[in-house]
Amino acid sequence: MGFGQDIGIDLGTASVLVYIKGKGIVLREPSVVAIDKNSNKLLAVGEEARRMLGRTPGNIVAIRPLREGVISDYDITERMLKYFINKVCGNKILKLFKPRIMVCVPSGVTEVEKRAVIDAAMQAGARKTYLIEEPIAAAIGAGIDISKACGSMVIDIGGGTTDIAVISLGGTVVSTSIKVAGDKFDEAIVRYMRKKHNILIGERTAEEMKINIGTAYPRVQEVLMDVRGRNLISGLPKTITVSSTEMLEALEEPILSVIEAVHSVLERTPPELAADISDRGIVMTGGGSLIYGLDKLIQEKTGINVIIADDAVSCVALGTGKALDNMEAIEKSVTSEMKMKNKRRK
Repeated sequence: MGFGQDIGIDLGTASVLVYIKGKGIVLREPSVVAIDKNSNKLLAVGEEARRMLGRTPGNIVAIRPLREGVISDYDITERMLKYFINKVCGNKILKLFKPRIMVCVPSGVTEVEKRAVIDAAMQAGARKTYLIEEPIAAAIGAGIDISKACGSMVIDIGGGTTDIAVISLGGTVVSTSIKVAGDKFDEAIVRYMRKKHNILIGERTAEEMKINIGTAYPRVQEVLMDVRGRNLISGLPKTITVSSTEMLEALEEPILSVIEAVHSVLERTPPELAADISDRGIVMTGGGSLIYGLDKLIQEKTGINVIIADDAVSCVALGTGKALDNMEAIEKSVTSEMKMKNKRRK
């Protein structure tokens, strides 16, 4: 244990990843918290709480405190962060040496939302808190050298937001953040099942369908999956078999939104950087990029080679941790507490 650790946190809508300098990613848990309403006591955090989603009795609520990439329940986010930081650092060490923490935020967040993240991290036991934009963290994590005078395009499809950015010289040149990502894909599947099969399925079932048979580009070989839900006409449980071709139809709308956003970023990119991107390709990160054929579809629509990063899910957390090592190179893209205070004074 060094004197005060450096911790990188990917505070995502769907999951929280924690990176510790020298150890790599030490924690990967869903961002779900279960609370007893009567006593306001934390019952479970992470995977254990996720299992409770949609299955709790009246006095227990399983909450996802982040929605669409930003904090929707401040108090619970703070408690969740505290729990995770304690889990990776140990309580005694936290009391002696407070860590420096770098948290990533979607590229379009407001000052108020940034403030909320900084405050939550400080309350959870940070000595200093820095914020970094998600696409920049994703690019660093994917192994792109962002400090060069050369354009790189990153598409980070998370749980709550899809962040698309063109990065050069350690900063963002053009970026957009849309609130269409993993969660919206799940919602689209729920809607489709309801409309087409008259079956109501839960959030978790929709997510399993997305992971197993989700499709954005026609598959060579069709894949099938048995899905259980409640029949809306009879009100009884029912099992049906759903094919990947149906998923193609179900996910059409949200995937189209992602492609339009990619298009709009490319339209606003300066010509020199656009030339770099068409030469080097587009890098995709985040859990949403693992949907079958999404890379092929974007490649077909843009005519630019698309590469999925090696460890797509952990890219942002890795980048957040690595960013703490070389703060100088990315000073422009990092928000710290001091910067926030100075802004308010002006």
